[in-house]
Amino acid sequence: MRGLLALVLVGAAFGSREVVHSAPPMFSVVVLSAELRGTMSALWAENNRHWDELADQNTLTQLLGTGKPTQREYLGCLAGDVVRDTLFVRGLVPAAHLKQLQFAVAGSCDGVERLVGAFHTHPYRADSDGRALKERGLSAMDLRTFAARPDLVTLVMWDLDSLDAAAKAPDGGVRHPAPVAIR
Repeated sequence: MRGLLALVLVGAAFGSREVVHSAPPMFSVVVLSAELRGTMSALWAENNRHWDELADQNTLTQLLGTGKPTQREYLGCLAGDVVRDTLFVRGLVPAAHLKQLQFAVAGSCDGVERLVGAFHTHPYRADSDGRALKERGLSAMDLRTFAARPDLVTLVMWDLDSLDAAAKAPDGGVRHPAPVAIR
């Protein structure tokens, strides 16, 4: 351990930007309160209130930005802690510098106390006939982004009754889907 500490101190003395990360804590379930789950549902509803106005839209029109934006993605920061084998999500804080688009969202969770991860919404998109299609669950891009971040958990909602989660394993790998309990 002293050798590792010495390497870190030497790296700091010479301006090294390498950061030593500890292994993510082991947990087997993510727990949200019913109240927090309700807040997430309300955020999904607010940001997708025009989901049923897709009749004259198609995905290409929406992706090109030439159609009317019927929905927006939302990004929130999850605060919580790990107790024994459970990750408790205890709060949801809006991301700073939030930039909401129809099929993308950006923001920062820097400075959020007890940060454990992120939550975002997926909007519906339109098929070629203008019918709403749901983006069910975390996308491949969502999982790649999560894998590159130090977050312990990431959650996505694509409808009022839906929630998908991925969690970091102790080896730093991604467990998907991760179990979520509402209590």
